[in-house]
Amino acid sequence: MSQQAAPRTTTGQWVGRIAGPVVAALVYFIPSGLHSIEGMGHRPAAAAAVAAWMALWWFTEAVPMGWTALLPLVLFPALGVFGDKSLVAAVGHSAQPFVDSYIFLFMGGMALGAALEQWGLHRRIALLIMHAIGTSPRRLLFGMLAATAAVSLWISNTATAVMMVPIGMALVAQLEAAEGRRLQHFGAALMLAVAYGSNVGGIGTKIGSPTNSVFAGVVSRRLGSDVGFMEYMVAALPFVIIFLPIVWAVLWRWGRKDTLGPGQGGDVIASELARLGPLSGGERVVGGVFLTAAVLWILGDPLRDLLAPLVARAFDGFKLAGKHYEASVAMVGALVLLALGRLSLAALRRVPWDTLLLLGGGFALAAGIEGSGLSAWLITRLSGLEALPALAQHGVVATTTILLSAIASNTATVNVMLNVLPASRPLMAVSTFAASCDFALPAGTPPNAIVFGSGYVRLPVMMKAGVMLDVLAALTLTLYGRFWVQWVLP
Repeated sequence: MSQQAAPRTTTGQWVGRIAGPVVAALVYFIPSGLHSIEGMGHRPAAAAAVAAWMALWWFTEAVPMGWTALLPLVLFPALGVFGDKSLVAAVGHSAQPFVDSYIFLFMGGMALGAALEQWGLHRRIALLIMHAIGTSPRRLLFGMLAATAAVSLWISNTATAVMMVPIGMALVAQLEAAEGRRLQHFGAALMLAVAYGSNVGGIGTKIGSPTNSVFAGVVSRRLGSDVGFMEYMVAALPFVIIFLPIVWAVLWRWGRKDTLGPGQGGDVIASELARLGPLSGGERVVGGVFLTAAVLWILGDPLRDLLAPLVARAFDGFKLAGKHYEASVAMVGALVLLALGRLSLAALRRVPWDTLLLLGGGFALAAGIEGSGLSAWLITRLSGLEALPALAQHGVVATTTILLSAIASNTATVNVMLNVLPASRPLMAVSTFAASCDFALPAGTPPNAIVFGSGYVRLPVMMKAGVMLDVLAALTLTLYGRFWVQWVLP
């Protein structure tokens, strides 16, 4: 039986593998201002060297991204980034971010999403949304976009895209049978709606995308303040609601070139819903647990205030922070589903667990930059950004992040951007939202790549629609950050 050949290493990956340690050595050994920060010695240069190494490996995907995330476990103790006296203390200091509460929040959230996928509840929800919006061509396109975004709020954008592409293909086949011709333009618009809906929808909740958990974790470490689940939704969800119609308008300009007649997609949606049948017992249990978890997250602040004194008395004065509460809700929900037999080990094995390493590596990088004194040095170098008017600050951050995410994964982009930006919650939030707004290239996000398998999306089409949406996203986020995020996340 022949084995599948391993993917070939590209020239860019080879360059990245060599450039990472070489650039790190140059940063560490060449005399610079990083070595002259009073009381810090070589520590800022060491943290900067590790950050440069990780950034280059992440951007070039020189090695698996989870491997890159583990570099702080070795390099921070070896280089004395935290100034610890003993090796044991240094390793413990470097490893602590990998067990941060936000890691467990995302772990529990992924497990709950796996249960939705296992029982097909996410598919039922998407079909019901599309059925409610309507089946004329323009409504069908918006229904696909809205349904995909709604599912992506709660499960990974990659899993959402994988689920929605077959539904989109079935709808296109039905329409082509009715029209008697290939619908290249509308088919492309429908497939791009899957990719873009997956990306934009993931912005809306704290568990919708790994980038959101990175944001919450870095804010907690750099600023010492938690961003609650509801607080995050208030800051992020309106952008999803505002930007989805913009995405629809751009895609409809392309899709309407096929001049379709009355909608025929209703038959496909109805047959898919009929095939699912009535709600099963498993769907009811999973839906009930998931809804309970969502309500507990949304009501987190008042409930945590009630629980905090009880927890303090029971655990010797332990202070119950928002991230502890939210992670507990996620993990308890997942354990309940496991205990009830509604979440299988097979479903858990499909979860991208290496994402947790990415989160941990990002948190460790943030801790190293902060603990070494490098953050203070960066702040002085970025004083020019802080001197700009607020509107210009948000514009620079949004545009830079979108451009960076075009050549690197959104998680890698956020891990770098949030550690070099000024310690400002609004600017860090805008960067986080912008990282999910690369629409122009297949390499930008996994959903962008997934829809290429449909045969309807060609690179010139994605670039034409995507560049326009990249520009519109930068403009929208500039205004949105200045007049909304800055108000709700002061």
